[in-house]
Amino acid sequence: MAMDVGTYEVKNKLSAILDRVEKGENFTITRRGKAVARLVPATERDRKQAIKAMNSIIARSKSVTLGGLKIKDLVSEGRV
Repeated sequence: MAMDVGTYEVKNKLSAILDRVEKGENFTITRRGKAVARLVPATERDRKQAIKAMNSIIARSKSVTLGGLKIKDLVSEGRV
């Protein structure tokens, strides 16, 4: 069963909470009493999937071009 913890407590005790998560505990993060997120131990499979997704994003980004536009110009126009 997950332990409820408020966002303020998470902010102030994140390191200690992460230590407990590494040991297998689960937390439900709440804001004003409502559940907004779950903090659970990552599995090796989760890590492998995350690395695979990251590598896929990097590979796809290499083929993306701006069609002759400069990122500086896009930023100044508010398009990025």
